[in-house]
Amino acid sequence: MKAAVISGVGQVEVTTVDDPTPQRRQVVVDVSACGLCGTDLHILQGEFAPTLPVIPGHEFAGVVAEIGADVTEVAVGDRVAVDPSLYCFECRYCRSGRNNLCERWGGIGVSTAGGAAEFAVAPVANCVKLPDHVRTEDAALIEPLSCAVRGYDVLRSQLASSVLIYGSGTMGLMMLELGKLTGAASIEVVDLNEERLATARQLGCTTAATSADELDRAGWDVVIDATGNARAIQDGLSRVAKGGTFLQFGVADYAARVEIDPYKIYNQEITITGSMAVLHSYERAADLFAAGVLDPEVFISDRLPLDDYAAALEQFKAGKGRKIQVLP
Repeated sequence: MKAAVISGVGQVEVTTVDDPTPQRRQVVVDVSACGLCGTDLHILQGEFAPTLPVIPGHEFAGVVAEIGADVTEVAVGDRVAVDPSLYCFECRYCRSGRNNLCERWGGIGVSTAGGAAEFAVAPVANCVKLPDHVRTEDAALIEPLSCAVRGYDVLRSQLASSVLIYGSGTMGLMMLELGKLTGAASIEVVDLNEERLATARQLGCTTAATSADELDRAGWDVVIDATGNARAIQDGLSRVAKGGTFLQFGVADYAARVEIDPYKIYNQEITITGSMAVLHSYERAADLFAAGVLDPEVFISDRLPLDDYAAALEQFKAGKGRKIQVLP
């Protein structure tokens, strides 16, 4: 089969590899669409993936092409979206229900071959069947949405909160859409990319600006970083209102560093927390997606052939477009 392969730091190519074969509780998915994500860029620069080479792609959906000997939950021909999370189910974190913190955490497209290929293998337990009205290609958006759902699980947002989001890429826009569902009183978005800010306005944010200095508020109940950029994070930490919460949602480089003000955290009872990937949120995200919480035509800006994977990564890195997908 044809697949994109990150073979080393800064090295990616589309090549031919062996077709996958399912084990007894696995399925082979004929991939319809695979989304690109900031995690893929981190893998390209030598972070996240425990070993290289690897076939990237953890946001994907497709059609079941082959099933393992003990699979009864799905059949060949079923359309599915795939939760890429891989857990050991044995460590203290898994046993306490914190599987996303698993000591042996892995992910399809991170530690094992992913969806940037014609076919991908997944545990049957990770496959969610799609309702008839959901396009298979669009369903690749369910994985990033499940991460956003996890983010709001961490926040436990109160009604009528004021929310500030840094970043209006795919994840920032998803946090915007979910913020509306939580009953936020206002949701303001900051980004240097005017094209992406236009999409935030289209989706109904309260205000969009290139700097929080342009916004008429001293502090926000909830501040979310969806960029992973150290400068944005540093600025966001200074914008949290008394009693408020800062959520580190964007994935920063390993080397990124910011400063905190311990006295302010103490004196103003500020919470700083993080949200890591998916936890008990994939099925709920699939339900929300089926209910129409996102408009795929707004979120997906580019659908490219798999042969263009390297160019698609460069486009994503340059901040052009929103969600970029490859269609194997």
